[in-house]
Amino acid sequence: MKEKERLSDVMWKKWGSYVSNREWGLVREDYSADGDAWNYTTHNTAEAKAYRWGEEGICGICDDMQKLVFSVGFWNKKDKMVKERFFGLTNGEGNHGEDVKEYFYYLDATPTHSYMKMLYKYPQNAFPYEDLLQTNAARSKEETEYELIDTGIFDQNEYFDIFIEYAKESENDILVRLTVVNKADKEFPLLILPTIWFRNTWNWGYDNYKPQLSSQESTSIKVNHKDLEIKNMYAKQSLKTLFCDNETNNEKLYQSSNNSDYCKDGINDFVVNGNSEAINPKNIGTKASFLIDENFKAKETKTFEFRLSDKELKQPFEDFDEVFNLRKKEADEFYADIQEGIKTEDEKLVQRQAFAGMLWNKMFYHYNVEKWLKGDPAEMKPPKSRAKIRNYEWQHLNNEHIISMPDKWEYPWYATWDLAFHTISFSLIDPDFAKQQLKLFLFEWYMHPNGQLPAYEWNFSDVNPPVHAWAVFRVFKIDEYFKNKPDLEFLESAFQKLLMNFTWWVNKKDHNGNNIFEGGFLGLDNIGVFDRNTPLPNGEQLEQSDGTSWMAMFALNMMRIALELAQYNNVYEEMAMKFFEHFLSIANSLDNMGDECFSLWDEQDEFFYDAISSSDGNHMYLRMRTIVGLIPMFAVEVIDDEMIENLPNFKKRMEWVLENKPELASLVSRWEVKGQDSKHLLSLLRGHRLKRLLSRMLDPNQFLSEYGVRALSKEYEHNPYELNLNGIDYSVKYTPAESDSGLFGGNSNWRGPIWFPINFLIIESLQRFFFYYSPDFMVEYPTGSGNYLNLDQIADALSKRLSKIFLKDENGNRPANGQYPRFQTDPDFKDYILFYEYFHGDNGRGVGASHQTGWTGLIAKILQPRFTKKEIAESETEMPEEAK
Repeated sequence: MKEKERLSDVMWKKWGSYVSNREWGLVREDYSADGDAWNYTTHNTAEAKAYRWGEEGICGICDDMQKLVFSVGFWNKKDKMVKERFFGLTNGEGNHGEDVKEYFYYLDATPTHSYMKMLYKYPQNAFPYEDLLQTNAARSKEETEYELIDTGIFDQNEYFDIFIEYAKESENDILVRLTVVNKADKEFPLLILPTIWFRNTWNWGYDNYKPQLSSQESTSIKVNHKDLEIKNMYAKQSLKTLFCDNETNNEKLYQSSNNSDYCKDGINDFVVNGNSEAINPKNIGTKASFLIDENFKAKETKTFEFRLSDKELKQPFEDFDEVFNLRKKEADEFYADIQEGIKTEDEKLVQRQAFAGMLWNKMFYHYNVEKWLKGDPAEMKPPKSRAKIRNYEWQHLNNEHIISMPDKWEYPWYATWDLAFHTISFSLIDPDFAKQQLKLFLFEWYMHPNGQLPAYEWNFSDVNPPVHAWAVFRVFKIDEYFKNKPDLEFLESAFQKLLMNFTWWVNKKDHNGNNIFEGGFLGLDNIGVFDRNTPLPNGEQLEQSDGTSWMAMFALNMMRIALELAQYNNVYEEMAMKFFEHFLSIANSLDNMGDECFSLWDEQDEFFYDAISSSDGNHMYLRMRTIVGLIPMFAVEVIDDEMIENLPNFKKRMEWVLENKPELASLVSRWEVKGQDSKHLLSLLRGHRLKRLLSRMLDPNQFLSEYGVRALSKEYEHNPYELNLNGIDYSVKYTPAESDSGLFGGNSNWRGPIWFPINFLIIESLQRFFFYYSPDFMVEYPTGSGNYLNLDQIADALSKRLSKIFLKDENGNRPANGQYPRFQTDPDFKDYILFYEYFHGDNGRGVGASHQTGWTGLIAKILQPRFTKKEIAESETEMPEEAK
């Protein structure tokens, strides 16, 4: 299979969809004195400002070091500017934080980017910039966001569907096809600007080499760069070419002199304002466009073709259709193999678009913190206030790689715990890329010398759940399954660096040295009664069930990796033992804190809670039922007798611990009680506690939604949780969609919605418990129904609930598409899928970032059959109708 063969050739990945959808409003482009990143660079200044660290564009592609970029601009002859980038609101402008206000869809992509396709819906009337800004500003946090479709701009079908496709003839020969459809019942004009430019690397004082674009004819643009193979950009038809330089228009932005007579916004100025002096009459520069000016009759479709090539081609479009058809056929073959066993065409459509979103959200990410803080030699020296403005403790960090982003508009910067989940889906289509992504963050130019992993650009020192080890082992096993060979070098290398990260957690986040971990917000934003990153006023300490549980999971993940490596090198038996004991110690502390033997498991409610410990030794539960109390389920591992018998040193030392510290084993592990097929269980939960947690989790009046497990119990919808602490009244209400509070930014909401990463770990944990317990271990599902299922059946039922978010229901509607009838019924919308950040806890509507295929891309893994077709047929058991 051709696409699989290409996966081993890194040169086939040299060019890809690595261009950000937004560079403005980012920390790394912020050189302000006060660190106000959102206002230092804005959407309004973007057309005239040359960026320092990266480039943005619509449907852009670039090489893996982003030296050369291709993207497409559009103008409907009514907008105030050429549409060169997607518009959206900043964190302060949206009533629920930053939000892109455009409609675009990632439809297809292969792992080598040999074929890619996306769709952009461009209005034919003036884009409602001011309406979107003003109406959202007037809305409260209790109201929904004002979206582009709410403005009425699509009501008369007065928009263009613009399909952008790429197909590679070879590693450095890329074919581009634009298919433009006028959806209106009358004629409309459209101006199209296929644009090529060099990222500005010459103005900062390190390398003065300045490449050049030029043209002497109407069908091609010459590319002259000493490091690039691509030498030509061809157009199929004879077109006017426009040239300027990728240089900031200082006169426009800062009222100072320009470095070039033809600045970055020159093409825009020529097109929109007719300023012929803004473009270079010599047809040379560092930014260039072909100019297409067409009228489209009612319902008319037109196609435009281009080619970026390392070859001198006399007839560059002679083989164009042949190459496109072949690459599309190879993409279909690749996914037909991946999707074997998936039952319905709708499931295949959703999964393929999920994979496309993952692949389109790969991005060139460049950020050198030391250079950013100090400023560049050729630029003005930054003010002293910048010395400790942000991330000053991360001056070793020097990132310059292709990285999987959560969302190239809303989050065009990596988030480390998000990325761990990304790799699970990537491992199904490109396990080598998944491994490479996990290894990146363990390199010395990412990981802090003290062992901490960088969290995200706005604050690298923030703390996210330690899921990297889980992802490493998960990807390792998937890769082994596909290749029938274990990549021990990857596993061993990752393990050595993860040791440093584990040690950082132990040293930095165990405040009292009692194996109870205080990670702060831990990626769950407003999940707590108050901001869990904020110190309590009277010296009290927040003891976190989730922080401690994540660390118990981390210890088990490390133990499991060590056991795997010990099968090939017995030195790792000692490391496996170290993490075995550390897990037992953490588990013991969860139940026996301090001299009072205080437990984070509340026997009264039979649930895990965070607690506040005061200096006098008193403890107080925060009895608010959130997914924090479910996270102890994630610390579970099952090991069979055969592995233990093959590791005699581990077995001997393990038996010594169990004999001499029986209180540890009897409390948490059931190690001494063999399950089915002589398996041993390590878990924070015995059977009784697991059943009690599940009774709440599977209760429709609490956590269980039709679309997955909620982040907060629904019981607080009409009876909010109330707390008075140090004279301050707190109240938390179940809010199933957008946040109604400004706590921890007030953007992402963990007080009711459904989040894919937590649901995915719940499903995997249930599958692990089932692996130990017999099918006779039954739990009522849903709680109160009188129906009982085993844990594997419940995991499968939860998977089906998550899948329902995207799949068509009996009325042909997709819950994720929300409240807009057009999105549900219009054939030009209803089968294009957006993968949102999170989902409404009651109706499954998509909420938050609309293109966060990152961890929501886990739907691709959920839809993937766990067995072959034959195994499915042989192993399926009848499930009660109520449980489906």
